[in-house]
Amino acid sequence: MKASLLFLLACTAVLAVGARADSPEETKALVQKVQELAQKATAMAKDAFSRVRESEAAQQARQWLSDNAELAKQRLVWLKEQLAELLKKTPAA
Repeated sequence: MKASLLFLLACTAVLAVGARADSPEETKALVQKVQELAQKATAMAKDAFSRVRESEAAQQARQWLSDNAELAKQRLVWLKEQLAELLKKTPAA
């Protein structure tokens, strides 16, 4: 979907450039400019999609941490109890 949308926009831009140009040389220059702009737009779109993915990953990580925070607390309490029992059983030096 994303690629087809970019392709459609590029085709529309090339057709608009061809209709606007008065000579073949002017057409080539305008097509070159459209290609440059399309490359910039593609880079910007990729950057935006990358940010969205990173944002989604960060959101999932926060959700995982909040979901597992209580379990981590329970495990720490259990470890503390186990350590206290072990220290009780160990003879004092």
